[in-house]
Amino acid sequence: MRTAFINQLIKEREKNDRIFLIVGDLGYNVVNTFADRFPKSYINAGIAEQNMMGVAAGLASEGYIVYVYSIGNFPTLRCMEQIRNDVAYNNFNVRIVSVGAGFAYGSLGASHHTTEDIAMLSTLPNLAVCSPGDPAEAQRITSLSVLHNGPMYIRLGKAGEKSVHSAETELNFNIGDIVTITTKETDTAVLATGSILYQALTDISEQYLNYSLYSVPTIKPVNHNNLQKIAKNYSSLIIIEEHQIIGGLSAIITSALSDMYAKNEISFFPKIERIGIHDKFIYTVGTQQSIRDREGLGLSNQ
Repeated sequence: MRTAFINQLIKEREKNDRIFLIVGDLGYNVVNTFADRFPKSYINAGIAEQNMMGVAAGLASEGYIVYVYSIGNFPTLRCMEQIRNDVAYNNFNVRIVSVGAGFAYGSLGASHHTTEDIAMLSTLPNLAVCSPGDPAEAQRITSLSVLHNGPMYIRLGKAGEKSVHSAETELNFNIGDIVTITTKETDTAVLATGSILYQALTDISEQYLNYSLYSVPTIKPVNHNNLQKIAKNYSSLIIIEEHQIIGGLSAIITSALSDMYAKNEISFFPKIERIGIHDKFIYTVGTQQSIRDREGLGLSNQ
């Protein structure tokens, strides 16, 4: 995903000289191409993420579209005050890009587990929250982010994520849209966000599960009409995410459906099963997949 992001950002910068990239002393194999091509639109701010966010806000105040890129928790949890007060409050065009969502850096322990970011950042006014499910969705989100007015969080996998969308598929979704992956004659739909989307697709195929599958690459906002249609077509929803279930995608979707039900916009409230992290830290280290398996983050466990 990170390669898809930087490649698309280079294409966008070729068309728009207001794009600026700030990194926190990492990712040289990925970002060097951008830095070499556009040295005047690039800063390595060092290991100083809070300062980096302030620099981004300052550049955005002068009309730049600024991308702040670092590992998982470092441009997010570490910078919450700066994101809130400097970026979101001023509605600046800053894009906070975290690489290594969920347990992508699982071998480095809990300090590198990015599993509370959606909950924290989605509470901030003005801030859009995006979590693409594969490289094609990451590419599309990057392209859309240039045109988006206001701050945005883009939550990426680390590297090597398998594609869900075929290379021939041209994705045309917009910010907020829920993306159809597979549909079946069934009462159950799975909603997935982030790189765990591929595992959901694989589980459905290998376990012969009679589920439709949808990707949610934008968590905030969520397309009201898309969600309403899904709620009307399925009596049961399974929501899977590599994140705490408190404040994550499942909490946001459940809250949105509750509002629809209260307003009589849907006549039936679907049964909802939530697959995620249940209010705990993961104290053991391991690969992303081994931690997912250990914590039951898969449809085959249902």
